[in-house]
Amino acid sequence: MNDSASERRRLAGLLADKGVLTLPWLRAAVEAVPREQFLNPGVFVDEGRTWRPITPLGTTREEWLRLAYSAETLTTQLDGHLTADQCGEPVTGVPTSSSTDPTTVVGMIESLDLDAGHHVLEIGTGTGYSAALMCHHLGEDNVTTIEVDPEVAARADAALEAAGFSTWTVTGDGLLGHPRRAPFDRVIATCAVRRLPYSWIRQTKPGGCILATIGSWPYGTGLAKVTVNEDRTAEGRIIGRSSFMQARAQTVAPVAGDLSALTAYADSERTAKVSPLMLEEWMPAFVAQLTAPGAQLVRATTSDGTPLLYVFDPERESFAEFLTEGDSWVVRQGGPVALWDDVERALIAWQDAGVPDIDAVRLRVTADSHLYWIDATPSLRWEHRLA
Repeated sequence: MNDSASERRRLAGLLADKGVLTLPWLRAAVEAVPREQFLNPGVFVDEGRTWRPITPLGTTREEWLRLAYSAETLTTQLDGHLTADQCGEPVTGVPTSSSTDPTTVVGMIESLDLDAGHHVLEIGTGTGYSAALMCHHLGEDNVTTIEVDPEVAARADAALEAAGFSTWTVTGDGLLGHPRRAPFDRVIATCAVRRLPYSWIRQTKPGGCILATIGSWPYGTGLAKVTVNEDRTAEGRIIGRSSFMQARAQTVAPVAGDLSALTAYADSERTAKVSPLMLEEWMPAFVAQLTAPGAQLVRATTSDGTPLLYVFDPERESFAEFLTEGDSWVVRQGGPVALWDDVERALIAWQDAGVPDIDAVRLRVTADSHLYWIDATPSLRWEHRLA
């Protein structure tokens, strides 16, 4: 059987060349931890409309290692239950668990500023690979990892044990943290959250930091890094773009049903001042989510193939429907909130500020609210109160 040591060294070199792997201890971990052991019983490869299952038993050792050490996210579960060993042919489904691409995993761990002796809480064990990398440096007793899916947690625990790490693998709702093992020096989430749970802040030592992806869209989300203060507030900024599956307890139900019925009663109709297609770009999408946290961008088509574009906010029973009119867009709005007025105003302010990137966003978290802002731009300030 071929050993994967050469593939591990190759992956470490690739990550170092990208500039995301700079810490000697983390490079040693990447070269030591066998990623292929954390991909059992197999993975799904995206083929457009279907997912092709690949298992270590159904392919050659060389092909399996090549896949395991590609710098790509590998889907390990569909629809909350389906694994590759249960399928003989390509299938359809929605990814619900994965082994995140090593570039993202290593970049996030480097951003944690870990020191020997730090006690870490990981939200979203997934395959267990990232927990193994941290265990290699910190020791298995200093890493607590929590996974909401019992089957995923069991596979990760078995993989960690096989790799020699008898760490604290917990099955439960990661949004609640893990008070029994608190306080933690670091909290890292490998799922996206609509806001940072205050339970994480309460369970983090003053001076400790939390790293998590904020947002509810599949894109246009930001990696937040905050430091916890003595008064149990937390402050920091968005340090870059990041995309993860949503925490299951906060998964947003997609807008469904008769869209024409949902948009039947418009309270206003006007020419849009900016194109709604801006929301297909990363930073404008993040601005939209800060402005209207419950909003969803929805695309559809009519029976004759005409494209349709909407923004819905189901929680506030409001919508914006966009219609092309020559080179411009007409927006129809309905519901208690003039949804597009708010988003459009923020997008114009963002343009007027010189289109700052996502790392210009600061945030402060208290027990009562999340406050986001961009320095020197009073119009780019968003407060999300919890009550």
